[in-house]
Order: sequence, then C-alpha cells, then structure tokens
Amino acid sequence: MQRPAVYTVHYRLKNQTGEVVDTSEGGEPLHFMLGSDTVIRGIQEAVSGRAPGDCLEVTIPPAMAYGEHDPELVRRVPRSAFEGVENLQVGMTFQTNTGDDAQVVKVTGIDGNLVRVDANHPLAGLTLYFDLDIIAVRQASDDELAAGSPLTPAS
Repeated sequence: MQRPAVYTVHYRLKNQTGEVVDTSEGGEPLHFMLGSDTVIRGIQEAVSGRAPGDCLEVTIPPAMAYGEHDPELVRRVPRSAFEGVENLQVGMTFQTNTGDDAQVVKVTGIDGNLVRVDANHPLAGLTLYFDLDIIAVRQASDDELAAGSPLTPAS
C-alpha cells in the first residue's frame, strides 16, 4: 500500500469577482497529508497526484468545502445567555460549551431580549475559488501516519 503524500501549498482564496480575500503568500503555506481532515476535500482532490511547481485554478463547491449553510444551526437564544457581555453587537463571535462539542457561534441579529446566533462555518454555502501553487510533495513518515498529520513541512 502506498503511503499518503504530504503537500506544501501556497494558496490564494478569491471571491466571485476575483478579489483575493485570504492568502498564504508572505506567510506559512498549507502543510497537509492527503486523507487528513485538516484541509477541505476540494483542495486535497485538486492537488492529488500533482508535482512541485504545478499551479492550479480550482473552483470548489460547498459540498467539497465547508458544506451547505444549515438553517438548523441558526438559533434564537435569550440575551441572558450572554451574561457579563457588555455592548453585545452583531458580528461578535463566541465559543459555546453546550452539548458534546464546543461550537463557535456568530451573533447575526439582536431583537430585544432575543439574540440570533449562527453556528455555520463562515464559508458554509459558498463556492470557493482558489489559486494553488504546489511547493513540495513527499511521502508521509511512519510517525505522521500514526499522528494523522504532517509533523514537518514537505521539503
């Protein structure tokens, strides 16, 4: 069985009009192992089998990125749930500790004593447009296979 590859990739994320909204240029590139859950499936599929020096333009639908926007993750909660928060405002984010998993929620509306929060990923429901530059590719080590992620950048 062949070992999964570890990729080092610079990226530029663009919106629908082509404006760059996030980039790794000038900073750390992405380091990931194919098959891990640290990078969206659309990027993994785009680079699979590619070599250093390859440059790709990739359009990734929501199903291969952060999923569709789930209306069930938008809730109204009592303002009292934000006890101790002065000047609660739309756009603020909070980490919740209810249920089995911690969630990050964003305040999307305030109506009197009710606060609307959205636990969807900020990019859920969006088609993503990436420019990807593959810097390096190598096979995963035994330690990385055990960890499920790269321990060092590809070189």
